[in-house]
Amino acid sequence: MEPQPQLRMRQVHLDFHTAGMIPDVGADWDADAFVDTLKRAHVNSITCFARCHHGYLYYTPTRYADVVHPSLTRNLLGEQVEACHRAGIRAPIYVTVGWDELSAARHPEWLEVTPEGIRGQHSPLAARWKKLCLNSPYLDFVWDQTMEVMDLLGDEVDGFFFDIIHQGECVCPYCLAGMAAQGLDAGRTEHRQRYARQVLEAYHRRFGSGVLARKPDLTVFHNSGHIAAGLRPVLDTYTHLEIESLPSTGEWGYNHYPITVRYAHALGKPHLGMTGKFHTAWGDFGSFKNQAALEFECFQMLAAGAACSIGDQLHPRGRLNEPAYTLIGKVYASVEAKEPWCVGAVPKADVAVFNVEAVGKEDGRVDSSHSGALRMLLEGHHQFAFVDGLADWTAYRVLVLPDKVPLDEALAEKLRDYLARGGKVIASYRSGLAPDGARFALPEFGLEYLGDAPYSPDYLRPLADLAAPLADTEYVMYDQGAQVRPDVGTAVLAETWASYFNRTWDHFCSHRQTPPDPTHRLEYPSITINAAGNVIYVAHPIFCGYRRQAVRWYKALFLSALAMLLPDPLVTCQAPSSAHVTILGQAEQGRTVVHLLHYIPERRGLEFDTIEDVIPLYNIPLAFKTAQRPGRVYLAPGGEDVAFSYEDGYVRLVVPEVVGHQMVVAE
Repeated sequence: MEPQPQLRMRQVHLDFHTAGMIPDVGADWDADAFVDTLKRAHVNSITCFARCHHGYLYYTPTRYADVVHPSLTRNLLGEQVEACHRAGIRAPIYVTVGWDELSAARHPEWLEVTPEGIRGQHSPLAARWKKLCLNSPYLDFVWDQTMEVMDLLGDEVDGFFFDIIHQGECVCPYCLAGMAAQGLDAGRTEHRQRYARQVLEAYHRRFGSGVLARKPDLTVFHNSGHIAAGLRPVLDTYTHLEIESLPSTGEWGYNHYPITVRYAHALGKPHLGMTGKFHTAWGDFGSFKNQAALEFECFQMLAAGAACSIGDQLHPRGRLNEPAYTLIGKVYASVEAKEPWCVGAVPKADVAVFNVEAVGKEDGRVDSSHSGALRMLLEGHHQFAFVDGLADWTAYRVLVLPDKVPLDEALAEKLRDYLARGGKVIASYRSGLAPDGARFALPEFGLEYLGDAPYSPDYLRPLADLAAPLADTEYVMYDQGAQVRPDVGTAVLAETWASYFNRTWDHFCSHRQTPPDPTHRLEYPSITINAAGNVIYVAHPIFCGYRRQAVRWYKALFLSALAMLLPDPLVTCQAPSSAHVTILGQAEQGRTVVHLLHYIPERRGLEFDTIEDVIPLYNIPLAFKTAQRPGRVYLAPGGEDVAFSYEDGYVRLVVPEVVGHQMVVAE
């Protein structure tokens, strides 16, 4: 394995997208003031701009004098890098790739063209960046400027952040010719997508492998705003991963980061989380995130074994906003104090959730089944990862297949092996079916698939171990489920009951769904467990349903099913469901570190969630597994000892107080 970079823990990503009509760019730049502001804010790495989305360069000398920002009169990038390095601050370099307004205007032939004929992805009248095709001569243009930066700065180049790395189903002349040369039909969606993937991989090889060949100690990241399941073929062109996730926008939200970081960790690269100081999103000048929200977002990164990055945007005149860095400094002072218990910490997990992106079934950047699984597991204080078909599943005791994971031959064989090795599975709705959707891919499920359920909604009545947390009654299942027939030996954990009839315009009862018919128990069950006791199947899409409606009994059913398969989880915690709990190991220090976070996002506006208040928790019973009895348990960073007991492999204690974030350390 190649050596992994040690990421700085307190980073700033400094945007600088500045239109050509803005005057006096860099006029207020002062090296000492810049560095002093960063140091007071406890920042130890800051990304600085070589070229921006408007298409301008911020360095000199250059062969491309006609694309240097027209009001810039200094080598801003070079001065920034020099000032940062004098102060011991890293300064990786930002290069936009996919968006370039100046090139779009000068070279419309370089624009990406959608199958519908839209050039640059947006209307010419939209105040939006235009997308350039990565298969056009434009890429040579960007590459040459990247090489020029390396020539000018030499050993002072710490790394590169390449941005807007995606390629659509382009039908520009260059892509049409490329597809024709390979015998691909540009009229077919799957062929356009195949070629787009080829173009994207070629970009990664050229830029990622290319800069590392020149300077192997660089850090290199290619940003698309998401760490997707399709990253594996080009993962070697990254030195680390940066998870851009500004939760105060509908694009990401508060579910995106905790899902994505749990998948990123499984990819085996060092990673950092990236939020923003903005109230909303990038370029929100004159706005400030609530301190409690910024704390939560950064402490959540620490609790996931990640470094921290906060996005800011430099004013065109070149002076950092002091109140913004006062805010950042308050949070990063806490991060710095916590670092000794976070650097090199690796999350532990006993549950894995299959990433539906890996089978092309996602319904958005944050898939609804992912969000549902995330919320249920977080609220149940379970330790979990997101995995794909190439991950090592044997590290996890239970694998969750949420709602829509078909099993092709390779996945089915891997799942069979996982079960044979002692693994257990919870699958829901269409998960576990063969790709044709007509049958279960494995006989181990102990079920025959019969198609969609005839009643929707129908009603579920829990039995046996699933009944304990719920009342003995029928519960509505809002989403249409599947109809299955249990094999001999498969046990029913929840029955299905019909309504009197399905609701139609001319055939309805009351305000919403028709009530259950107490005389009509259906032959097909809602939840089963196979004869071997290692596969629980839920016939309804409970994860997507929980994401949409937060149905309490969906969560209770899932957590009860999980408890049947995992009676001794890594962590148990008697805290409210609004608390998040994670456990990490620091192998070199011989430590186990448990993070407790309690911040509550609220939908106070119409567009996104915010966090304003920190609500303390007191006297929280906590138990977590360790390989042996620790010599000491204490709170970090304060160092206060905590009384504990050790039995059955669990450290048991009461956490006296959680004010936003508390770390419990056993060593």
